[in-house]
Amino acid sequence: MQGIRFCATGAALPHTSISNEALSQRVDTSDEWIRSRTGITARRIAAEQENLTTLASAAGRLALERAGWDPKSLDLILLATSSPDDLFGSAPRVQAQLGASSAVAFDLTAACSGFLFALITASQYLRTGAMGRALVIGADQLSRWVDWNDRSTCVLFGDGAGAVAIEACGADQDGLLGFRMASDGRKADCLSLRQVASRQELIPGISSQLGGFEPIAMNGQEVYKFAVREVPAVLQELLKSTGTKPEALDWLLLHQANQRILNAVAERLGLPEAKVLSNLAHYGNTSAATIPVMLHEAVQAGLVKPGHLIASSGFGAGLSWGAALWRWSGPTP
Repeated sequence: MQGIRFCATGAALPHTSISNEALSQRVDTSDEWIRSRTGITARRIAAEQENLTTLASAAGRLALERAGWDPKSLDLILLATSSPDDLFGSAPRVQAQLGASSAVAFDLTAACSGFLFALITASQYLRTGAMGRALVIGADQLSRWVDWNDRSTCVLFGDGAGAVAIEACGADQDGLLGFRMASDGRKADCLSLRQVASRQELIPGISSQLGGFEPIAMNGQEVYKFAVREVPAVLQELLKSTGTKPEALDWLLLHQANQRILNAVAERLGLPEAKVLSNLAHYGNTSAATIPVMLHEAVQAGLVKPGHLIASSGFGAGLSWGAALWRWSGPTP
């Protein structure tokens, strides 16, 4: 079995930012109400000329440039998204825009756990020697599936894309030290984006369902309780299984859903605030994009350096959650 090397990152965010104050012009809310409950002060929203494919492609292109890779050297593009431009898959369009003609490309849907699940999935192809290089992209455009008149959900979500380039290496240089994944479909209704229930008659006595989806629906209290219970538990299990003490971690990189969740998980692990990576205030919850965007910004800022040990966790709809422990080996800015 081969090892996994983390080589480079990329990110792409829409140019349009909507502050809490601006959002309060549409719904009955305020900057204080949103910040005190979530830690969010603004979110990015895709403009008319931007969509999931363009954002994902831009993030992937930057990761390839920083890795110094020819796009044709890629074997795999794995796009984690729950909001594709095409229900048949957006990854092949990303492959075409990148010019990665030798890569197989497909989507993986696991909502806010998507990037972590995609990273773990892609690493298995590399470990076996079946593939040598992979580009893992997390991207979502949830602004098109939000009810902008529902202040309980519309304040939370934003659009964006992040990417990480990984390649196979010798087992002695392995950067992916362990992982855990879990799902509990019994709680799926706590966070969902369901199909519409309307139907159309085809011929007398026979009807078919109309395509389309309802806005995002969430039981915020239940999702919060789930996250603060399961995320510390899966991280503690992972650290124990790898013989890693929490104090040995350089960084805690969680899905950016709610600042209170980030704080609660860090407290359970006994980690200081200085070791918790967070950009939630500026972007809101960008679903599958949060972890790779945060990683990219931390690398660019010189916070994450080669050799740093990172514990990461994704969690969300499904309900699904997981954790990974990796050592960063990519370039510095």
